[in-house]
Amino acid sequence: MPKRLVLLLSAFSLAVPAFAVDPAIKKQLEKLDPATRLEQSCDTEAMSRINKDDTGYRPDKVIAYTFKDPVPSDNKLDAPGAVFRSKGDWYHLSYTCITGPQHMNVRALDYKIGEKVPKEKWEKYYLYD
Repeated sequence: MPKRLVLLLSAFSLAVPAFAVDPAIKKQLEKLDPATRLEQSCDTEAMSRINKDDTGYRPDKVIAYTFKDPVPSDNKLDAPGAVFRSKGDWYHLSYTCITGPQHMNVRALDYKIGEKVPKEKWEKYYLYD
């Protein structure tokens, strides 16, 4: 393969985000301040990825800060104390998310699903049906 073509393909792959944002979601994200946009973009991508995986979970809500505060940096969010709700139950979640500079497109997301949160702890952590 010619050297120019390899360089062009490499540059293109770096410029394109790994996960495209739905236009309706993008419009809503644009209204948020950058810190909130980072968290919401990552929460939305985590929910989408879990839904697409073959785990059987169907999340309708992700919260990054339930058990520990998330740790933001430039274009990265570490959320070691997150949760998600699936089919009426809450589950522990931790994730690391990397976005582009505008925090609109998620470029990388690694996550780990934890144990179900017992219903008797929901009130303490402000979780709901």
